Amino acid sequence: METEGFGDLLQQAQQLTADMDNGGELPRVQRNLQQLMEAGQKLWSRTAQTMPDSSDVKASILLGSKGFDIPKISQKLEGLSSAKTFEALEPVRDTDIQGFLRNERENALLAVIEQTRKNTFEDADRRHWESMENEWEREKQKILNALVGSAQDTVEFPSELEKSILSDSVSVPAGRSTMDNVEMTYSRQVYVYNEEVIQGGIRPSLGDMFSEVGRKIDNQNVSDIWEMIKYMTQVPVTIGRNPVESRSSQRLEKAFTDQAKAYLEASYVKYMTNTISGNLRQAQLGGIPGMYHLVKGFLNVRLPANTPGLEDGLCDGQPVWAMMYYCIRCGDLQAAVRVSQTAQHYSGDFHAYLQEYTKSADRRLSANSMTKIQLTYRRSVRNSTDPYKRAVFCIIGGCDSNNSHTEVAGSTEDYLWLKLCQLQFTETDDDDGTDLPTLKQLQTKLFEEYGESHFSANLQPFLYFKVLILTAQFEAAIEFLSRHDHLRCHAVHVALVLYDLKFLALPDNIQAPLLSKDSSDPEPFRRVNFARLVVMYTRKFEATDPREALQYFYFLRELKTLQGENLFISCVSELVMETREYEMLLGRLEKDGSRKPGVIDKFLGDTLKIIETVARDTEGKGRFEDAVGLYDLAKNHEKVMELLNKLLTQVLSQPSSPQSNRDLLKMLALSIAERYKSLGCEGTRSTTSTFYLLLDLVTFFDSFHTGNLDHAFDVIKQLKLLPFSVDAVEQKVNAFQHYNDEIRRSLPDILLATMNIISNKYRTARNQSPARNFATGDDGGKESFINYLRQQAKALITFSGRLPYRMPGDTHARLIQMEVIMN
Repeated sequence: METEGFGDLLQQAQQLTADMDNGGELPRVQRNLQQLMEAGQKLWSRTAQTMPDSSDVKASILLGSKGFDIPKISQKLEGLSSAKTFEALEPVRDTDIQGFLRNERENALLAVIEQTRKNTFEDADRRHWESMENEWEREKQKILNALVGSAQDTVEFPSELEKSILSDSVSVPAGRSTMDNVEMTYSRQVYVYNEEVIQGGIRPSLGDMFSEVGRKIDNQNVSDIWEMIKYMTQVPVTIGRNPVESRSSQRLEKAFTDQAKAYLEASYVKYMTNTISGNLRQAQLGGIPGMYHLVKGFLNVRLPANTPGLEDGLCDGQPVWAMMYYCIRCGDLQAAVRVSQTAQHYSGDFHAYLQEYTKSADRRLSANSMTKIQLTYRRSVRNSTDPYKRAVFCIIGGCDSNNSHTEVAGSTEDYLWLKLCQLQFTETDDDDGTDLPTLKQLQTKLFEEYGESHFSANLQPFLYFKVLILTAQFEAAIEFLSRHDHLRCHAVHVALVLYDLKFLALPDNIQAPLLSKDSSDPEPFRRVNFARLVVMYTRKFEATDPREALQYFYFLRELKTLQGENLFISCVSELVMETREYEMLLGRLEKDGSRKPGVIDKFLGDTLKIIETVARDTEGKGRFEDAVGLYDLAKNHEKVMELLNKLLTQVLSQPSSPQSNRDLLKMLALSIAERYKSLGCEGTRSTTSTFYLLLDLVTFFDSFHTGNLDHAFDVIKQLKLLPFSVDAVEQKVNAFQHYNDEIRRSLPDILLATMNIISNKYRTARNQSPARNFATGDDGGKESFINYLRQQAKALITFSGRLPYRMPGDTHARLIQMEVIMN
């Protein structure tokens, strides 16, 4: 057995050798076992040098055990290029002209491709960041406005990526208005004022109208605010186009100062009258009218008898200088002259100085008199024990402007009046000897040096507001008052009055902070962002009271956005999008195509322009259904059908269900189509034909999904969109190039639905008995009808294959699968 086994093995080996000798491709083995072992050792040592560790071997074993083909994977990895860009081809020899030209052409093409790719990525990146920055700016403004808004408000972060669904609508919260009684009272006055402005009649005084609010709500602080505004705005100087430049003039600064002094003096007269009314027996006023006797009665109440330190005797039973000071404090210089004349033997030359001061139009002594009275003050009066005498000399002679005279000026109003009396408004010579401050210096001292902490502004907001307003720092006063929730409405309406009179200094950029400083303005000028203040105020109630918000936005009609658009129109657009009160604000279309006016009509002559602006902004926000209605309201029929075409394409092949997005969109499109068909439209032929074709396709898919396949097939044949014979394929392919993108994108679904109908007809025909008449051709037989359906399916397959349009990957597969089943 073993001998026979080895014999057979030897015979087979000899046969292999003979086969190799007969011209086989395999080489003859010419090495013995020893030589083979040595060759293996050399290969192993060479491999060991290139593989210092056994990690590759272990990896090969691991991957090989999992079924991976290691050699093929290695080849693929080696064939991968790590180049991130298109690389130029290797140069060829100079003598190869054809190769050189081909190489240069390909290099040029690759360079253009690479440059185009680079530019495309850079442009996309730039546009992305611009969009992000613009979006963040809008969101930032909303956040800031919400944070500064009423404490009852909630900060909302609307999503810009919300899904556009017809059934979604922002309904105005039901219930009472979010405006309180004071805000409603102000808004009524704003409405009456705007009505007068729109009608073009004589404008009433907005400040006087708002003053009635203070009387109606019975709040003395509010009444004082409007009394101050009334005084400060009654300046006999016209404000120019540049409020900063106009208000920096010496003439207007003096006018503001005189008005502030007049208010403080009138307020003090009221205070004295009230004091006397509460102490009639002690005042002993008698029945004689006049400031002289009023001051005398006030001193009987307020100044104790035998007060130490008072000098130069009495005048009608009262200290001379006290009588003189309070007469000046009340603004009656003639009464002060009367006191001075009565006690002339005590006052000396001061009587002449006081008469000169009274007769002077600018309430200023001559340089000679100024020098003399200041000399007298420094020699004797400065060290006087009578505080009223020192105060009167400082007021009339401009002496010692740094002295606060706290003995007689015990309140902030007294201190402010005293400082206003010591301002200078004309350039003085160096040898004049005066050190009187200017209004700007006083403003800087009160606003920047003292500031809110000095006046306890948080505890006494009305007092600090009074200090700022009476020193003509309107912008800072408005911004300060607006920071208090319960006072913001007053700040806004003060701003309305001052803006209407061109008193406010506004920033160049409407995105600036509420209070900002311009480098070109003199100190301590500030600019208030009037637009932001109004928008911030209306944010509280615009959702529940859009009509009132619109009245306030009307004040912004002369301002521009950063893009140069009318700010009033921009705010109206934002208001409409936030509230979605389209019919109330913009009007609505009647059945006859006419537009019923909305609230906005009385503000603008060209209402269609603002409606189209709102429509454009709404479209930019992705609210396409709302934009359709707005464009329709603006009579932009082309845009209406263009948007409807895009919307219908998205839901064309979906099955219909009650109150679904597709059902609502279909109803909207049909109503618009019927109106345009009866009244006419101004759209282009391409857009209009696409619109009506999509509506017919909606009917086709409705019949298809409801199982009415015969009707669906009749509709698609009447549309002549698809070929149903091989001979018509060429014509339909050529016609396809003239369809809009909306029809092209819908074609895969149309093909599949039509093929499903033909396939269903085929199955029905196959399952029917031959006795039934299926006549559609000459022979009238069943097989003829089936062949007819197969020809239709073949035409659709051929048509889909020849279209110069890339359809979804599974469309061809599904079409071919149904066609194969039929064959």
